[in-house]
Amino acid sequence: MSGYSGRDAVIVGAVRTPVGKGKANGALHGVLPADLLAHSLRELIVRTGVDPVEVDDVIAGAVTQVGDQSVNIARNALLGAGFPETVPGTTVDRQCGSSQQAISFAAQGVLAGAYDIVIAAGVESMSRVPMGSSVLPGSDPFGLDMAARYPEGLVPQGISAELIAAKWKLSRTQLDEFSASSHEKAAAATKAGLFDNELAPFAGLSTDEIVRPGTTVETLAGLRPAFYNEAYAARFPQITWEITPGNSSPLSDGSAAVMITSGETAKRLGLRPLARIHTTTVVGSDPLYMLTGVIPATEKVLRKAGLALSDIDLFEVNEAFAPVVLSWAAEVGADLNKVNVHGGAIAIGHPLGASGARIMTTLVNALEQRGARYGLQTMCEGGGMANATIIERL
Repeated sequence: MSGYSGRDAVIVGAVRTPVGKGKANGALHGVLPADLLAHSLRELIVRTGVDPVEVDDVIAGAVTQVGDQSVNIARNALLGAGFPETVPGTTVDRQCGSSQQAISFAAQGVLAGAYDIVIAAGVESMSRVPMGSSVLPGSDPFGLDMAARYPEGLVPQGISAELIAAKWKLSRTQLDEFSASSHEKAAAATKAGLFDNELAPFAGLSTDEIVRPGTTVETLAGLRPAFYNEAYAARFPQITWEITPGNSSPLSDGSAAVMITSGETAKRLGLRPLARIHTTTVVGSDPLYMLTGVIPATEKVLRKAGLALSDIDLFEVNEAFAPVVLSWAAEVGADLNKVNVHGGAIAIGHPLGASGARIMTTLVNALEQRGARYGLQTMCEGGGMANATIIERL
């Protein structure tokens, strides 16, 4: 999707819960994921004033669709939020980019005339539904043909992050400096109230729980490598084991929701468009270096949009691991002063299925606060993929 075609897709509302620790002692652990998503959906309706009977569909991202997050959580959450039974819902999985993909699907539906009003959302309760718990003992989600294609075997994301750090020669100090900066920016944004407009406090949590003010490179330097493995060390002798809990995104709980309409519908209902979804794309990339898809995704979305890197005022690049953003910046030539200006997932958290919508909510508000025009969001995804989206503030 790119360019302007007469009918446009605009964001008229965006909201998220604060992000909680994805652990049993986290503030949102006691909340069922369907209720966590229902809260963002309900709050989005309150803030926009749209009658939910007019919503054509709810498309929600969730990665680990098992247990508390199974059985089409989008539909369950919208019913829990009090939407009319006539409103449908569907749940999508593009790994970490699930709710960014939901936004793309929603925008494409609006542009095609299939929707007038649609909600793209996402949720993940990593404290209640642990990452990887959908892979049952004895199961093989990859298949024999894929194993034959990659006979040496693929690797977990933490090892991919180590491979990226080694390939781009990123030192532990560089990774920790970037990570400390993420906490510093998120703490400053929280203190200045820059998240207030996007947050829907819930379960006694009014700000992001994981942000650690005062985080320093020195404190991060004391953390041990998180993914050291003798077999991988023998296979990949170039790895120097730089990835720690401090320069990785933490386990997190949260939800977010974005309302997308046609420009005509927004005008009819008296809604103020916050941004136009200008261009979307998705790419596949090397599944061994699975987190580098943000590089070709950024290049592709700029090409499709007919824009240069210099046209983009703000970037949001998901901080799954510090080397993802640093290798991306090195390759595309982006100014890190324009990247994740309110902090990123290393500080705020990465509730997998919710992160795309969470980041979009933050990006829309950051553009508004700075009076900026173009924002570009991109996220790496498991299996070697990445979404990229350009929005234009209106």
